Amino acid sequence: MSMTKAIIFDLDGTLTYTLQDLCNSTNHALRQMGWPERSLAEVRQMVGNGVRTLIRRAVPQGVSEADFELCFAHFRQHYLLHCQDNTSLYPGVDEMLQAVHRRGLRTAIVSNKLQAGVDELYETYFRGVIDVAIGQREGVPLKPAPDMVELALSQLGANKGETVYVGDSEVDVQTARNSGLRCISCLWGFRDREQLEAAGATQFICHPSQLLSLCF
Repeated sequence: MSMTKAIIFDLDGTLTYTLQDLCNSTNHALRQMGWPERSLAEVRQMVGNGVRTLIRRAVPQGVSEADFELCFAHFRQHYLLHCQDNTSLYPGVDEMLQAVHRRGLRTAIVSNKLQAGVDELYETYFRGVIDVAIGQREGVPLKPAPDMVELALSQLGANKGETVYVGDSEVDVQTARNSGLRCISCLWGFRDREQLEAAGATQFICHPSQLLSLCF
């Protein structure tokens, strides 16, 4: 195994607890349309493939494309204003990132979240400890396609054999596989161990403090 020189992190469910704000904005959008709201448990299973897919999964079956787009616009407007109302770092993440930074590892966030949301959270929590932050942007396919990871590797100047991918969902397991990266799955996020194992995950951490020991 090559010495780890770079780590790519998923964001929601891995570094930051964002579920309540995603749920609140989803339900705000559904209310604007007069549609039934979703529970936190339902939204937990809907996240991971980007917010358009989240809203696609949340709306009632059979809605028109025009109504879907209007609902998504309501979500986007609300979330960009309220994406930090209930969001926080998971316990131990800040200390882990500081330790990774002291080791001199290059780091990136790769998230299916809108780039504006990624940027806002980056400025609040990660400036100075994470080098690159990539979110949903025009012309770059979302995870689990490897394109966002390839972009991060290019910006980091890192090669795949020396890079570890850390995430919390089956989308992250698939992304790592599609990108040719070793994957470490965290168990404090939006999916449980059984779901991750079903997706092919083989390495797990229960607390951020365990990450560095698995990287070397």
